[in-house]
Amino acid sequence: MKPTASFALMTAILLLTSCSAERGQPDEPLGTTSVGPPARSLAEFETVVARVRSDLKIPGLSAAITKNGRTVWARGYGQADRESGRAATPETVYHLASLTKPFAATVIMQLVEGGVLDLETPVSDYGIHLEAQGVVRVKHLLSHTSEGVPGAAFRYSGNRFAYLDDVIRAAAGRTFCDLLNERLLVPHHWDLTGPYPSSFPNCLINDPRTALIRARMAQGYTSNGQYRLAYQEYFGTAAGLVSNVLDLCAFSIAFDNDLLVLPASRELMLTPYVSNSGEGQAYGLGWFIDDNESARIVWHYGYWDAASTLIMKFPDRNINFVVLANSDRLSSASPGLGSDEDVNRSVIAQEFLNAFIYGTAELPDGAVDRER
Repeated sequence: MKPTASFALMTAILLLTSCSAERGQPDEPLGTTSVGPPARSLAEFETVVARVRSDLKIPGLSAAITKNGRTVWARGYGQADRESGRAATPETVYHLASLTKPFAATVIMQLVEGGVLDLETPVSDYGIHLEAQGVVRVKHLLSHTSEGVPGAAFRYSGNRFAYLDDVIRAAAGRTFCDLLNERLLVPHHWDLTGPYPSSFPNCLINDPRTALIRARMAQGYTSNGQYRLAYQEYFGTAAGLVSNVLDLCAFSIAFDNDLLVLPASRELMLTPYVSNSGEGQAYGLGWFIDDNESARIVWHYGYWDAASTLIMKFPDRNINFVVLANSDRLSSASPGLGSDEDVNRSVIAQEFLNAFIYGTAELPDGAVDRER
């Protein structure tokens, strides 16, 4: 059964309304953390990650770093499933929430390169009618600039982004799930990446890889880490993908090396969207962009029930950082540090920046072994 536009709207609304809904009874207060002195080595950074996880009462967390096209560090912390005692490892699969969006943007740009889709096309041509003070085009959904006067200002909206499900289906005659599998997952052997096994729709529900994903899936927990919590079951362009830190590193490296889209497409995706008034926004096409005096940061986060995720890319230094957790605290714990479009909102992001980008800590050169 294929979802209708109304289904996409209904499920996408969950992206905005359910991420902070607590399940169970929070007998313990939520943990808090803060940014400490910059780590001076990778060993010290490992200790920092362990402290942040413990402070925030996150049951399980996995992280990885790439340098010069290789994954040079990857570790798991805590437990993927507290009840069974299963440890979190680099192979543990987590719900990505909105970290699905860079994958969706990649598929869309591949369709653009193939002449199947044009970013300037009004979404009404695909039967999508949205309230706005002007013509909503595909590029507006992709850049989160579709509300109010289209193209006028950035306003992050998982709801609006989810309409890209319908754009892809109408333009290509295929689902996002089908194209994601055929164009990205299968060719690159990202076997532990796919729709959340219980999600709808899931074109890989009977694929043997889904059984492997299910076996390695982290159990989700409430914000205080006390109670088991089911993940949301929507899957589409806005959210619902699951993966592990090693597959995400491989995706990021492939993207950096122009193995997924052409260089011109990558540059467009990583360029801040320019508003109608000529101002650069906080988002490109599927990625947040932060150009500051010290570093260029391309990033995205995910935040949903029982899931919080982060990827940070440093194109000028050929470094990537990925961290995934099985509660929402990694993304929800520090709202006082900045707005949603500010990477400094995340304590773990600041710790990485202070250690390896602004600080003196060095990364190894050798690649880590990948276990199966």
